Amino acid sequence: MLRPLTSSPKSLAAICKVIDASTKIDHNDLSLIVVSGISQSTESIYEGDLFIALPGEKFHGAQFASDAKAKGAVAVLTDTAGAAMISDLPVIVTTNPRRAAGIISAWFYSEPMRDLYSVGVTGTNGKTTVTTLLYQIMSLAGRESGLIGTVETRIGSETLPSKRTTPESTDLASLSAVMRERHIRNLVMEVSSHAIMLERIRGSHFAVVGFTNLSQDHLDFHKTMEDYFLAKSKLFTFEYADLAVINIDDIYGERLSKSTELAVVTLSRFNPQSDWHFTSIISDYVGAAIAIRGSGGILIEAKTCLHGGFNYDNLLMAVAIAVESGIDPIDIAAIIPRLTGATGRLEAVRLGQNFTALVDYAHSPDAVARVLETAHEITDGNVIAVLGCGGDRDTTKRALMGKALFEGADIAIFTSDNPRSEDPDDILVQMVLDLKITLPNEIIPDRAAAIRLAVNSAHDGDVVIVLGKGHEKGQEIAGVIHDFDDRIELAKAIEDKK
Repeated sequence: MLRPLTSSPKSLAAICKVIDASTKIDHNDLSLIVVSGISQSTESIYEGDLFIALPGEKFHGAQFASDAKAKGAVAVLTDTAGAAMISDLPVIVTTNPRRAAGIISAWFYSEPMRDLYSVGVTGTNGKTTVTTLLYQIMSLAGRESGLIGTVETRIGSETLPSKRTTPESTDLASLSAVMRERHIRNLVMEVSSHAIMLERIRGSHFAVVGFTNLSQDHLDFHKTMEDYFLAKSKLFTFEYADLAVINIDDIYGERLSKSTELAVVTLSRFNPQSDWHFTSIISDYVGAAIAIRGSGGILIEAKTCLHGGFNYDNLLMAVAIAVESGIDPIDIAAIIPRLTGATGRLEAVRLGQNFTALVDYAHSPDAVARVLETAHEITDGNVIAVLGCGGDRDTTKRALMGKALFEGADIAIFTSDNPRSEDPDDILVQMVLDLKITLPNEIIPDRAAAIRLAVNSAHDGDVVIVLGKGHEKGQEIAGVIHDFDDRIELAKAIEDKK
């Protein structure tokens, strides 16, 4: 993980005061122990670091304290259980080390996100596309910007891989500090519900937070939709933000717009009572001509290459936030035709074939239904769709995703996604529950074979769309990640068909 070149070391004594931690070490000794950085992973320990040892589902981070010491850690912050495992490093103890990690990290780097125009976007679907579009608008408007999300992390023109949608708090603070140091003044990032509940954004603050929508997903973690909504709602407080931009076409968005303590800017695809809405969307095979009416009577007219109602919602949010950030609407109108959206989101694979081939990340029932609806909008032929469900994740959505595929595609091909530790056949049984699968629909566990069948079934003008993995470049089976990229597999199948 990148670190800023200039940061001030802090003593353990000062750190203990910030988080009200306890320790058996004498206060004078604490003042002599100097910390030069913070890390939650032994893979990214630097000499002089404070190692944050967190309890996990399978292991406690304190079990790796010796590894951290060997790499240069000078002390450990952990809970009581973790402290009992450590004997060879100074230990400071707190009841909630996750929360403490966020608070310390923001303080250690002098709250870098407050020095940036920081934007956080949350919601079940659309986070990646909204943040990518907003990053593109800012960059094309001449603003040096950073992007943190599911697909990648960008610091200006530098691209780094992303391990998760929202980084751990120590990494987020460090990345933000690097951006500030490099004179980048804008940060756009995705904020997942897991990150909110696991306090990865503790200590962070955003100029604007956006809410796209909420539909069933992650109920293995949140248990109920109400819990899921309440988790998202935590972002929309003065602790984390100054302004909320909310899509009120979504029923949870409408509820949030009325319950948040923040000032609210509302979005709607067609509701003229909202602050931002479309007055016209005229779609064709290459995109749409759009007219957007915004706060204060702003009118933005442009052509976009994006397809689908959900993508117009994503674009509307990106445009509204861009204007809130101070970008001239006239410049935005000129930029919109140049926007391409996010990798693996309705991404086309073009090899001169006589049908449309697309890859999309849709992995919730609502997302599958919306994407297939969009696929029908761009063809008069058949929509041939391939979909699987991930293992070790929310099992309650599998039948709903299967139903969305079956009802939304002319030819539905059920396959494997990332089965992880589960049996792929068991997942498929749950996907097709209560469905009568007859030809031309099929169940093919081998994902590559399923993609080949979809391509071989396509005729002039049809749409082949492979759903669920999007930008991912691997398939996890029985704990092993195998090289697998839907875009590459789709391209191979097209080449073989020719």
